[in-house]
Amino acid sequence: MTLDLEALAAQVMAAPPRAGKTRVVAIDGPAGSGKTTLAAQLAAQLDGATVLNMDSLYPGWDGLAQGAERLVSDLLAPLAAGQPAVINSWDWIEGRPGPAVTLAATELLIVDGCGSGTGAAAPMLSLLIWMDGDPAERRRRAIARDGEMFAPQWERWAAQEQQLFARERPHQRADLIIIDGDQQQST
Repeated sequence: MTLDLEALAAQVMAAPPRAGKTRVVAIDGPAGSGKTTLAAQLAAQLDGATVLNMDSLYPGWDGLAQGAERLVSDLLAPLAAGQPAVINSWDWIEGRPGPAVTLAATELLIVDGCGSGTGAAAPMLSLLIWMDGDPAERRRRAIARDGEMFAPQWERWAAQEQQLFARERPHQRADLIIIDGDQQQST
């Protein structure tokens, strides 16, 4: 079964907002599984959706767990309180904090990235999508997307993913599971 974007958009719009007035769709899964592509496709289907990539929240190559924590403290909690969120971004080229970005409360937010579906985030998520795929293909896509700067970091990042996913088990709470681009399960 392939993914029906129109049906997914309808599912998103039928889900209640759980972060204040904001519907939050988290697209979680390991690097290279297609999260960013799906986020862009879904945002195009849902005119007016804001997309935030978790790369803005990770404080460097060793910051997956901290980025997942910052998703809740810096983004979802303020939105749930009806406040704008202030995100201290990360400058990946310089390897240091980047500029602060303010995100006003919005009706629809798509959060794309590893760690977006943690248990701490779950009460504020309207929909959780889990994506995965063949590890070799995921690595190929991630390097093609991010360039050779990611290649030496692949194993380091993958180890953090394994730890986080084993502890948090977002795939077990997912409303939709997509493996290699095909819908596998819907709850």
